[in-house]
Amino acid sequence: MHIAIAGNIGSGKTTLTNLLSKHYSWEARYEDADDNPYLNDFYDDMHRWSFNLQIYFLNSRFNQVEEIRASGKKVIQDRTIYEDANIFAPNLHAMGLMSTRDYENYVSLFRLMSAHLAPPDLLIYLRATVPTLVSQIQKRGREYENSIRLDYLKRLNERYESWIGDYSAGKILIIDVDKNKFADHPEHLGEIISKIDAEIHGLF
Repeated sequence: MHIAIAGNIGSGKTTLTNLLSKHYSWEARYEDADDNPYLNDFYDDMHRWSFNLQIYFLNSRFNQVEEIRASGKKVIQDRTIYEDANIFAPNLHAMGLMSTRDYENYVSLFRLMSAHLAPPDLLIYLRATVPTLVSQIQKRGREYENSIRLDYLKRLNERYESWIGDYSAGKILIIDVDKNKFADHPEHLGEIISKIDAEIHGLF
């Protein structure tokens, strides 16, 4: 069983991954953000470091998915490899922060990798408006995120909605984070768990 949680920066992916991992006693696989050697440089100079950052994430997440499938364990994953390829990389290219040469190289590599990947059994998408994202980003206080621009978050949100609207690789559950405050209200988390249980029972 492989459940993956998708969502924009600050949507609550890591928090929900942790909460669900504890509830189900399943293994959690987190995004390699704090140990990423490119993040600080990227937020200081996106144009210079965008390709390096995306290649690092692509490699990290490909290895993670391979390990998840090989382990045979029940796993909840914080962010998917598909978000890098469908949202972050094309957004950086569209904003002129990644050259066409680098972007085409990235896409070619992703297509090669994705041919060897199986999608998650259930994808949970955390939908949140920009004000909610900003509030939660400020609350967690990561220094390298202080310079994230509002237009950057807005563009990412638009791409998330487009990707989710076309997602057909497997089952999907959409959570409205503006209304569901699962981090602070146990009853809200309970609503998510009930929906996951309903989806899981349909997977067997």
